[in-house]
Amino acid sequence: MMKRIHPKLIFAAVGLWLVAQTVHAGDWWNSEWSLRKKVTIDPAAAGTPITEPIGTAPVLLRLHAGNFQFDAAHEDGSDIRVVAADNKTLLPFHIERYDALMGEAFLWVKVPDVKGPVSFWLYYGNAGTKVERVGNPKATYDADTALVYHFTEAGTPPMDATSNGNLAQTAGLAVPGSFIGAGIRLDEKTAVTIPTSASLEWTEGAAFTFTTWFKPTAAPARATILSRTEKDAGFVVGTENGVPYIEVTRGNTPQRAAASAAVPVGSWHHLAVVAGAGKIALYLDGDQAATLDATLPALNSALRIGGEEFRGELDELQMDKVARPVGFLKLAALSQGDKSGKLLTVGTDEQTSSWFSGGYFGVIVKSLTVDGWVVICILAVMSLISWWVMVNKGSYLGRIAKGNHEFMHRWHEVSGDLTMLGHTDEEHAKTLGGRIDEKSYRSIRQSSIYRIYDMGLGELRDRLAEDERKRANRSLSAQSVQAIRAVLDGALVRETQKLNSKLVLLTIAISGGPFLGLLGTVVGVMITFAAIAQQGEVNVNGIAPGISAALLATVAGLAVAIPALFGYNYLLSRVKDATSDMQVFIDEFITKLAECYSGTNGDKPHRPALPPTDPDEDKRLREVLTAN
Repeated sequence: MMKRIHPKLIFAAVGLWLVAQTVHAGDWWNSEWSLRKKVTIDPAAAGTPITEPIGTAPVLLRLHAGNFQFDAAHEDGSDIRVVAADNKTLLPFHIERYDALMGEAFLWVKVPDVKGPVSFWLYYGNAGTKVERVGNPKATYDADTALVYHFTEAGTPPMDATSNGNLAQTAGLAVPGSFIGAGIRLDEKTAVTIPTSASLEWTEGAAFTFTTWFKPTAAPARATILSRTEKDAGFVVGTENGVPYIEVTRGNTPQRAAASAAVPVGSWHHLAVVAGAGKIALYLDGDQAATLDATLPALNSALRIGGEEFRGELDELQMDKVARPVGFLKLAALSQGDKSGKLLTVGTDEQTSSWFSGGYFGVIVKSLTVDGWVVICILAVMSLISWWVMVNKGSYLGRIAKGNHEFMHRWHEVSGDLTMLGHTDEEHAKTLGGRIDEKSYRSIRQSSIYRIYDMGLGELRDRLAEDERKRANRSLSAQSVQAIRAVLDGALVRETQKLNSKLVLLTIAISGGPFLGLLGTVVGVMITFAAIAQQGEVNVNGIAPGISAALLATVAGLAVAIPALFGYNYLLSRVKDATSDMQVFIDEFITKLAECYSGTNGDKPHRPALPPTDPDEDKRLREVLTAN
């Protein structure tokens, strides 16, 4: 037979389930941050798998409304933190652009030693008002990076994001919405000049890497993207009729290598030039397009970006003092492009504490009006009361069921001959001829059947004494049997009332909870539409939080009613079982009494001998029975 599950065990299981919704604190970098998402870089999963070495690289993380909750972060993104996969190490990063209103942000993260799949965590959602921005552009790039221009300046010369401070002397035409945030536009009259510095000096055969994104708007006969000349030596990266090329000049003798095809006008492409190991290579979108067997000449003059008929846009320009590996270039071309594929994946949001804080639920709670809070507080009180009733009533019924089972086990041992109930020793009758010992009594005292039996026993003894005085024998008249049944029926009614007490609170929660919730929802919707009418304009962002917050009252009402409904039906079935057991016992008790004390043949019912008992045990039982 299946055992009944104790209500406290059910309550504990519900509590454990709620705790399971909470992320363990040990798996969280800092509990003050409520949201995080996992970012994974997998070179093997790119559209064109990257099999070459990559090393440490700055990786662009594009955030938009589809993968980031801007309303949960600070307005300027100052609460953003980037943490390594170990959830301990903070990774250097900086924000190039953060626009919460437009739902767009660009983060550059320094990812160390990219060999295979690499993951890190993006944390945000700190409710504190004094959270400072920790983004550090200088720490995002390694010591071999000589210059980085994001072109975020408007009308001023580009600023170097590295610690080298290579500030340009002239500015291009600012383009707010370029390929990655802001960019610049160049033409035959506009160019950017970068003065010489120690970090930009080239020795003979020096290693060098140049990368940028460019979009030509025309294909002239000759256009210069990057140039550096000094006396009879020089270095040029440009296009000829739209075909990219590289050119090295020594002693006024140029050497050139060009790509095999022209770059389409009006489209963005990643351009990279790498010098080292006795050759200079040109890369387009991560693939090698041309190679020149030459080295860089010794140059320390100013560098020039644009000029000589180049017309187009540039974005994200970088120069390095080393020859970057091919994997580094491919990673930049794929991760920074708008077709990164599966190379960089941004996971879903995870919450600290629980689903009650932050996220969508946090937005709903913040939008609750006063009337909504009043309704929800009332429902919370109703929920606490209903749970208290269910737990306590379930525990009470469990004790009754256990006591009834124990008593009926002892009762069936004597129910064949109830003449012993008329024994002159009342305590022996109450203990069923000494069969209920002190240990069993602790359980049986909770039995509703035993309480009925005790009342019936007292009435039986009174009726036997009265009938004995009238007829000089210990038998019961029909009227006495009916009187005993009336007493037992009265005890049944009182016990049934005890079993059903407080269940009405559950019916109130079942019927009243949803209606209170509906009332809160209707009032909340009315307030929301009234506010819209007062403002005179319809804004989805203004309507949605108010409507969702209003619906929270209905959800709260159902959350009160549904558990109460299940608990009420379960408890009601237990009450019916206990009531049926009492009714069956009363019928059996009356029937047995009528058989044993009918006295129809005029014989005097015999008084059975009682089993020997321990005098000390009798004394203890008398004390226990007297006290209870």
